[in-house]
Order: sequence, then C-alpha cells, then structure tokens
Amino acid sequence: MPIFAAVDLGSNSCRLKIASFTGNRLKTLHEDREVNRLGESVFQTGVISPEAMEVTLRALKRFQKATQLHAVDRVRIVATSAMRDARNAPAFIEWVKADTGWTIEVISGLEEGRLIHLGVVTYEPGATGRCLLIDLGGGSCEVTISDSSNIKSMVSMPLGAVRLQQFLQQDPPAKEDIARLKQYVERELAIGETKLAGASRVGLVIATSGTAGALAEASLATKQNLPVKKTPGKKFVRLRVIEAATSDVRALADKLVKMTNAQREAVPGIGPKRSEIIIGGAMVYASLLERFGLKGFRYSELGLRDGMLAQMRAEMQHRGAVHQKIENERWAGVLEVCRRYGIEQRRMEPVRQHAGELFDALHPLHNLPEDYRLWLESAAMMQDVGKFVNHQGRHRHTQYIIANSEIFGFSPEQRGIVSAIARYLGKTQPDAADRPMRVLPLEEHMRVKQAVVLLRLAVALNQDRATAALRLNTLVYPKRVVLELRGGRSGAELEAWALRREAPYFREIFRRELFVEVA
Repeated sequence: MPIFAAVDLGSNSCRLKIASFTGNRLKTLHEDREVNRLGESVFQTGVISPEAMEVTLRALKRFQKATQLHAVDRVRIVATSAMRDARNAPAFIEWVKADTGWTIEVISGLEEGRLIHLGVVTYEPGATGRCLLIDLGGGSCEVTISDSSNIKSMVSMPLGAVRLQQFLQQDPPAKEDIARLKQYVERELAIGETKLAGASRVGLVIATSGTAGALAEASLATKQNLPVKKTPGKKFVRLRVIEAATSDVRALADKLVKMTNAQREAVPGIGPKRSEIIIGGAMVYASLLERFGLKGFRYSELGLRDGMLAQMRAEMQHRGAVHQKIENERWAGVLEVCRRYGIEQRRMEPVRQHAGELFDALHPLHNLPEDYRLWLESAAMMQDVGKFVNHQGRHRHTQYIIANSEIFGFSPEQRGIVSAIARYLGKTQPDAADRPMRVLPLEEHMRVKQAVVLLRLAVALNQDRATAALRLNTLVYPKRVVLELRGGRSGAELEAWALRREAPYFREIFRRELFVEVA
C-alpha cells in the first residue's frame, strides 16, 4: 500500500503527518511539528520575516528527511493564511523549492475548510450526521455546516490566534486592547453569520486544531480545580476525546485576559508557546459558541493533514467512496460557478455528455488520466462564463474566470488545466508561449491539447440546440476515426459541417484522419 505525507504550513506552526492505509483505516507512521510563527510578521508588516523563513525551511528539511526514511510515495505541501497574505510568499516558495525540491501549494480559506471537513467526516466517529465544524488556526477560522458528510455552507474568517495578537500589546492585556479585540471579533462573526444559516440547529459541534484542544483541556482542569503541575522536559500529550461547555469556555476566556503569560502557561492544557496566543482564540470560541446558541464543542485531533491524506488516497482509488465524495464536491463547485455567471445547466448538458462520450470512445488515442474526464466535462459546462464579462473575447474571459475562481476541490493547477481547455474554442489553438499554457507543467501541454480537440468536437456536435441531442457512434481504426451521426427531424448536416472543420487539427494532434458520416 502507498505511503503518503502531508505537510501543513500554517500561520502558527508547520506540521508533518506520514501515513499508510489498511483498508479504509488511516495508520499514522510518523508525525512532527515546529512552531514557526510564520504569520507573526505577516499580520503586522505584510511580509514573512527572514527569521520565520529560516525556522520554517529548517523544519521542512527535517520533514523531508523523515519522508525519505519512510520511503514516502507522494508528498503534498499546502500553505494557508499567512502565505495567502504575504507579499513575499512567491520568493519564499522559490527558496523552498530550490533547497528541497518541494513545491508549496497556497490554498484558499474555503479549500482549507473543505480539506478539514474531508478529514473529519472520513475518520471522526459520529461526524457523518448534521454537525458544525470549527477550525481556528493561526491566521484564519473556518466554520462549516455539514450534513450526511456533505458541506452545506462554509465561511472562512480572519480570526486566527496569531493574527489576533496584533490587538494585544501588553502582558496582561490592557482593557482598551481587549475592548478592541472583542469589537473586531464580533464584527467578523456578524459577517460570517450571514453565510451560516441553521448553525444553531446542529446536533454536534466538532472543533479541531491546537487552540481547541488547549481550551477544552484547560476548561476541564479549571472546572475541576485541578492543581497546576509543571514537569520540565515532559512531552505534552492531549486527551483523545474531550469536550468543553460554552459556559466553561467563556469563564476560561474571562480568566485568561487577566493573567500574565507566565500564569497562562501554568494552566493545565495550555503550556508554553500556546499561552502566548491563547487569548484571541479563547475570545473567538466563546463568542462564536454564544452567538449561535451552541452548548459546547467536542475536540478532534483530526484536521487539514488528514483531509490531505484522504484526498491523496482517493486520487489513487477511483472507485472508492471518498473519491466519489470528492468528485461530487468538485462537480457542485462547477455548477455553482455556472449559476454565478448565468449559465443554464440544461443548455450545456448535451455538450458535457458528448465530451464524456468522446473521452471514453477515443481513449485508445489519447490515453489521458481518468481525472481529465472531469476536467473536460467541467470545461464543457463553464465554457461560456466569459460572456458575463463581454461576448467579444469571451474565450479569454472564460479562461481568466475559471483560473481565478474558487471552485471546491480544484487546486490552482487543476483550475489552470480546466481554464486552458475552455480557452481554445475559438480560432486560436494552444501554444506553449501562451499565458494559459506557460503556467502549466510541460507534461500537461499535450494532454491539454488533446482535451481541447475533444471539447471542440463536443461543441461541434451541438450546433443546433433547438433539436434533440444527436446520437453518436465512434469507430476507431489504425489510421482513421469515423464519427457516425444520427440526427433528429432536422438532420445533422450542420453538426457534420462543424465536425469536418475540426479534421485538420484532429489530424495534427492524433495523427489520424477524421471522417464524419450522417446516417
């Protein structure tokens, strides 16, 4: 069974998880963590400090040695809030690539939330019903309403524990600083609340990340009046299942704001490093739980890395349930883009169907990876979104919109592939010097060209949308391909003419002649 590694480059810490799978169960082989405070300088100055870069790079090199020791088959590195905000993030990404060969993928807040959701609903017991997921990291806070393992709504808010430290300049914090912090938190929660209708009616609240674990354990210790115990050098181990009531979280938050850092560090469950950023996180949790009328939360050790591992495994098992769930989320994201830009699904559906049919029938010619079927069908559905900007130059506008839109489950590279396929439906053809092609890996260039041909044929098959969709029979021979059309009452001459216009480009890409026959 393959071994996967997931690296989460967060705003407060970077984490590594190496795992294999036994059946549907995740088996952790190795974990590592480094508090790098990548976002500390970003949220104050807009750039990553040289010190944070150095600490992070040192940790990544250590992670890389672990992946080599465990003979990892695939590594994925994602960065979140701090890297999204940092002006010098591209320079740091290039530095990491030069020193390690690893490519950092900067993901959006919503993609971060989707991966966290995937990890929790895949591996957390009881998370398949209606529940609310809260992940408060160093730079952002993602809140998701889930029902039957499907995302119903989600919001990403700039309420990370490290980000909120900019309001707290003294130790203990001054009353004025706390007042400004509360005002900021309430404002952001009010904005996020508009996208979370029904949050108060969930049966279970699951909170992930270190802040949630610290608050849960500290709330329990404070409630039970446990004595403060500090054992130098002892590794901190968090309890596996732990819950916190809203009233206890609020009481703890109110106590923490009056303590010095040394006092907070001595609270059971918090410890060093976390004590420096716990106040903002505690305020967010207390206010969020109260605003939505929730009784409390259950802490889960699962998170972003587990979602990354689940997706990497699913991408290698195309028939698995997790893979199907990811595909459904991706398709829902495509349809949401169509809705946003006024594309009628019913009008584009015949093009999508023909694109998929051609993909299957011509597979001996193109041998494209299975994922390209979804990329092709997605491009078929979204090919006209550029008209929202202007009919003139619509293909260029379509490429820009797809490449820069938030589409659930699509990485920036995957959006780039889909956007490039949809770009070349007019008079132009893909060229390596074009901007849409330059941003793609070289190994994807020929694949994109082949997918473009398939989509152009699918569009040609749907010239007369007033009639029923054509029936298509595809015959593949050693030196030619024959498309047999069976039209409705109005025939298929217009579609046949459009298909024959694509024959020269078809021959250029596939090295076979294209013949069209009308039955």
